[in-house]
Amino acid sequence: MPEIDASLRRESKDRYLTYALSVVSGRALPDVRDGLKPVQRRILYAMLHNLNLKPSNSHRKSAAVVGEVLARFHPHGDTACYEAMVRMAQDFSLRYPLVDGQGNFGSVDGDSAAAYRYTEARLLPLALEVVGEIDQETVSYRDNFDSTTKEPEVLPSRVPNLLMNGASGIAVGMATNIPPHNLKDIVAAILELAKSPEVTVARLTTLIKGPDFPTGCDILNTRSELVDIYQSGRGTIRMRAVWKLETLARGKKAIIITAIPFATNKSHLVEKIADLIVSRKVPQLIDVRDESTEDVRVVLELSSGAEAEVAMAYLFKHTPLESNFYANFTALTPNTSGSGKPELLSLKQCLQHFLDFRQEVTTRRLEFEKRNLLARIHILEGFVKIFDALDEALKIVRTSTGRSDSAKKLKKRFKLSDEQAFAIVDLRIYQLARTNMEELRKELEEKNSRVNQINTLLKSKKKILQLVTKELEELAQLFGDKRKSSIVKDDFEIEFNAADYIVQEEVYTIVTRDGWLKKIRQTNDPNQTRIREGDQILQALPLTTLDSIVLFTSHGFIYSLPVTEISSSSGYGDPVQKLLKFKDGEKIVGVFSILSQETQPSLLPLEEQVLKDGDTVVIISKKGMGYILELEDLQGIKKNGRKIMKFRKDDQLAALATAAPRVSIFTHQGSALSLDRKSIPTRSNAAIGVSLMGIRDQDHVVSLLCHQPSDKIEVFPDGGKAKTLTAKDLPKSKRALKGKKVVSRHKLLAARVKN
Repeated sequence: MPEIDASLRRESKDRYLTYALSVVSGRALPDVRDGLKPVQRRILYAMLHNLNLKPSNSHRKSAAVVGEVLARFHPHGDTACYEAMVRMAQDFSLRYPLVDGQGNFGSVDGDSAAAYRYTEARLLPLALEVVGEIDQETVSYRDNFDSTTKEPEVLPSRVPNLLMNGASGIAVGMATNIPPHNLKDIVAAILELAKSPEVTVARLTTLIKGPDFPTGCDILNTRSELVDIYQSGRGTIRMRAVWKLETLARGKKAIIITAIPFATNKSHLVEKIADLIVSRKVPQLIDVRDESTEDVRVVLELSSGAEAEVAMAYLFKHTPLESNFYANFTALTPNTSGSGKPELLSLKQCLQHFLDFRQEVTTRRLEFEKRNLLARIHILEGFVKIFDALDEALKIVRTSTGRSDSAKKLKKRFKLSDEQAFAIVDLRIYQLARTNMEELRKELEEKNSRVNQINTLLKSKKKILQLVTKELEELAQLFGDKRKSSIVKDDFEIEFNAADYIVQEEVYTIVTRDGWLKKIRQTNDPNQTRIREGDQILQALPLTTLDSIVLFTSHGFIYSLPVTEISSSSGYGDPVQKLLKFKDGEKIVGVFSILSQETQPSLLPLEEQVLKDGDTVVIISKKGMGYILELEDLQGIKKNGRKIMKFRKDDQLAALATAAPRVSIFTHQGSALSLDRKSIPTRSNAAIGVSLMGIRDQDHVVSLLCHQPSDKIEVFPDGGKAKTLTAKDLPKSKRALKGKKVVSRHKLLAARVKN
């Protein structure tokens, strides 16, 4: 084989562009004129033109449809072809289905259709309007994939199918997701556009109020939001389930969901709600069951005294009962090449393209009718020519040698065309009766009159437009229906309060030195709870499940954690790294509680263990640097924490305490220093701080106490007995001094205010 000099980059680019163009124009995007993707167009055309599956005829196996489409028009997978046909038969997928399916064609619960060997199909009456005047030379044809037959480039749809049923598809580098709309609304907007070509999108949205989803959900967008979406061709449509309150037997109350958002799997939705009920995330609900038949009916049984609005607020936030439809009005628009150009369209452009297309189709239809009429008129005029000389014509035919000879002689004698001569020869004898000839004269007159009408129409674009709009009005009257989706003008948002969904329980929240967390009931003794070998309890805070805890760490971070997120356990609990985003080597230094306003536990933690916004704590590093930190927005701390202190090299947070008049600092070597709170600066942001105590080499801070000047303090030496200190032992001093020895022969482990 001869070598071909080719660039890999150029060849790859050319092939990828060819593939991309094929996907965009030949598979994924709908045509703005008939609103169909190629596979849908081929299915409808094959069902009508090849298989004659009209609504008046019997159903036929879906396998026959798939086979016909694949064999003649669509050389792709049978599964994709069948799924496209199935979707056109599902009343929960298309606002106006086009295929009449018989058998299992799937459900809103996510059930797939039965195999195509089991199901049957035929066209619905509306599908005939989508196929339109296909046999009247209204659209252009092209060769199929193997050039054995022809297929239409587009169907001459008489209905605005693109907006009526919407479309979705993913191409290469682009996608489309057009919501369905109500047919009557669309036709009203087209009539307005035909009457006033300069009409604005804002005016059109007073007629097309918004999408009309087949599942009948509510639409929460404001009118200005919808105008922006229809103007730009992109935007988010917010959908919400429809519900009502109903009284069941024995006075029980239940929420009844009667409509769900478009493209939501109902069975998965019910399972999600059931999981939330079982896990007690929605204490207002005690049961869920699906009582749906042809209509959606999901029953949510309320607990005694529960508010339905509170339960629905949680479900709207945490389940697909409220979801979004991301609209993208991208479609193929006609161009000179015939393949179509992908374009992001506004609502007005979609309507204008369809209106222009229908005028073109109507013009071609009238021209086709006119050609057929003129051909028939030509034949009728031949009949009229020989009517007064029938005897002579019959004599010519009788003396001729055959059909061609008869036609030739008649043509010469009466100055006829070939078509007229052969039509006369092919007449049956009884058709030469006077009554039949009168009928032919009447037919000739009617057809001439119709040709004159068509000529009048073709000369006036205005009359063509009037004809188009009249046909649209008739179709809207025939196939139109009421809206299924309501536009919620006054969207009342129920305030979401997390405390409404927490079952209040009194617990001990246990935090260990090694960073293990759990909660146990307050009926249990925290001193007897199970912890890991070598670990010890850092704090056991008596709280409720409505409260939170605050953790201060050695890396100078503060974390907030709701008690509900801490697992109840009779074991060790969970490591803090599982609940919060701790860094490597980060240790818990201090633990405090945040009490909720809704409830208070019967056994409150000590006052110095409770924090709230506006409180201050004194923090100090191992090297004696520190300051008073003012706390704000404790509930707004994220999982990765908030920085509260900066450090110099090889330093970290050592201790902290809620601020009090006297601040005492203790080191590992047994030194202590007592300061007046007023001598310590206050900060609201992370800083290195000032030197609160001078730390000797090989020494570091182990404890910091905030107390009253008269309080007694206990210190705990390593291996020695606890020692009590008074104000005389800890006289008020100045910052940055090294303090005095309070423990001489042992290392100091900790200190605390003596009760």
